[in-house]
Amino acid sequence: MLLLRVVLFYFVILASMRLMGKREIGQLSVFDLVVSVMIAEVAAMTLESEKMPIMRGVVIVALLVVLQISMSWLTLKSVTLRSIVEGKPTLLIANGKIRDDEMRRTRYSLSDLMTQLREKDIATVSDVEFAILETTGKLSVFPKAEKRPVTPEDLGLTVPRTGLPLPLIVDGTVMDGNLEKIGQTRFWLKNELQKYGHSEFRKIFYCSIDNQGSLFIDPKE
Repeated sequence: MLLLRVVLFYFVILASMRLMGKREIGQLSVFDLVVSVMIAEVAAMTLESEKMPIMRGVVIVALLVVLQISMSWLTLKSVTLRSIVEGKPTLLIANGKIRDDEMRRTRYSLSDLMTQLREKDIATVSDVEFAILETTGKLSVFPKAEKRPVTPEDLGLTVPRTGLPLPLIVDGTVMDGNLEKIGQTRFWLKNELQKYGHSEFRKIFYCSIDNQGSLFIDPKE
């Protein structure tokens, strides 16, 4: 019976997380975090107590998911509600100067600020144009123009676009659909592999092709 309850709640919570959307832990709003904690508590109580009907726990989780989805929809439609539920970003550094009042209001320590800046390869506050504390707790940092890395655009250079590599072989299995996308066949792929000293598809762990037409081949060990 316990095994059945565990398996059922595993799929219930998995479905709930999928319905609530894709977000990293660091991107969760306060409301998302509260709902996630409540779902975990309901699941724990349902699994620990055999006296609590399992369907009651499922219904509670379903109601929490509906509440979270509804609140997410409402915050998309209402800026005011979104600011109440999720808060607003806070400007902590402006023109190379720390805003002490905002640091105190958000209870954000100078030590935390300097740690975040060092993680973004910034040594001194004076190199920062703006630093914004997002509602997720992450710090967005914009260095001053003269402190930013030089880009090809700054030098007037044109560089080719980089697309995502297309897998052609995964764990010895040929991705025929991807071969069709690039207008090639297994015969072409086998010839290309032979140029690198490989003769069999099944001995290739991973093979991909980039937008320049170059192959990456990782044989099985």
